[in-house]
Amino acid sequence: MNRAASAWPSHGGQASALLARFGLPEHHPLIDFSANLNPLGPPAWVPERLAELVTGLAHYPAPDYIAACEAIACHEGVSPEQVLLTNGGAEAIFLSAALHVGGRAGIVQPTFTEYARACKAYGVAVVSIALTGPDFQLDLDSLDPTLDQCHVVFICRPNNPTGTLIPRATIKTLLQMARARDCRLVIDEAFVDFIAHGDERLTPLLARFDNLILLRSLTKFYTLPGLRLGYLLADADTVSQARTYQPSWSVNHLAAELVAKLLGDEDFQARTHRWLREEHSRMATALGACGLEVIPSQANFFLVRPEPGSDTSAALFERLLRGGILARHTHNFSGLEGGWLRLALRDRADNDRLLEALDKARDA
Repeated sequence: MNRAASAWPSHGGQASALLARFGLPEHHPLIDFSANLNPLGPPAWVPERLAELVTGLAHYPAPDYIAACEAIACHEGVSPEQVLLTNGGAEAIFLSAALHVGGRAGIVQPTFTEYARACKAYGVAVVSIALTGPDFQLDLDSLDPTLDQCHVVFICRPNNPTGTLIPRATIKTLLQMARARDCRLVIDEAFVDFIAHGDERLTPLLARFDNLILLRSLTKFYTLPGLRLGYLLADADTVSQARTYQPSWSVNHLAAELVAKLLGDEDFQARTHRWLREEHSRMATALGACGLEVIPSQANFFLVRPEPGSDTSAALFERLLRGGILARHTHNFSGLEGGWLRLALRDRADNDRLLEALDKARDA
């Protein structure tokens, strides 16, 4: 990352730094479209359940998190030995990098910056693998020779920030190609729960490919980023090896005890998919009507940029910020370098505010 990019906040949801950067007061009203969180959550029962769990703070969590791992295993259709509970998706990423200390990793880019950070922390050299074409697709033919150089390849699916989804059939082919080179695939599916159609889920492939590691997050779908809750899925030997790099009691008691009830909340899941189905198609059309190029997305966010001949993304970002809308800049995404904006989906009222702000920015 160059120096100009490093001067920007490295994640969404960091309003204070951006307000200060543009000389705006701390109390400047903002609607945050920079963090890809479910606007329906957390589920209504979470505060009461957390209050009930407070008495457990006087004790250490169970180091093996048996109840949480069994709930995840049941939900995913795997054995508990294939599950490692983690302190958010970020810890799962770092544990995956630790498994390849001193090796070489391919990272499919543009993508979430934590993969590169984790590799750097464990001395893993990085080879960039660029998504290609106007819609950021993965070209297996161009990737093929790169696999010879890699011990592991990191893929985000659906990808952050593009929202694109590599099809399950393509992942299966890639797993076969990687296995022939003794290479692992680490596939971060932090946003996969937003996809309602289960035929694209990769969990069944764990039974056939011991070179597959899946990473999941419960913080985005359930709007619990402050609790840090995620998990890693792989074959039992890989999970056992990853556990040796994990600090004891990595996941706190409150987070671990929520797992089973979160995964069992089918009503919340159905309401989320209904919201996303309605707002996703509506906003995809509306954003295009606002003079934006919109990348087809399978996630709860869109990657956009002004159409040629209009404002730059940088100018649009500032106009939106001054108008009360916080978008996600792309200065620290390799291959984007600030030329795009990422916009999360929120509820209908907030999304309408975004469309009004875009209209005003275009007319300014």
